[in-house]
Amino acid sequence: MRHRKAAEVIPFLSTYIAKREQEIAEIEQMVERYEKRRLQEERTYQSMSTLRRMISGKKPAHHLAVEYIHYVKRPMEKVRSLRLEIEQARAILNTSDPSEIIAVSSELAEELN
Repeated sequence: MRHRKAAEVIPFLSTYIAKREQEIAEIEQMVERYEKRRLQEERTYQSMSTLRRMISGKKPAHHLAVEYIHYVKRPMEKVRSLRLEIEQARAILNTSDPSEIIAVSSELAEELN
């Protein structure tokens, strides 16, 4: 955390918030595409005949768990952290006194520079 005057930060906040919201939307779309693909794979597997199911096989449960962690759990954790950043940025934006010294996250400080 770095300390800056609110007047230095306020002009950049709206673009920062918009950029983070766009990133959240992209992550959520990626997760949705993965879940849709998994559902389609499961439907396809269930619609196969018994003989074809035995021949083709199914992904082991631990593979599915690792995929879930990679494609859903970690990205959603990132979304939560981005939402917290947005919440903090909006709190700064709603600050009434521009001369006030505020704590700024390192990500926001990098965006400012």
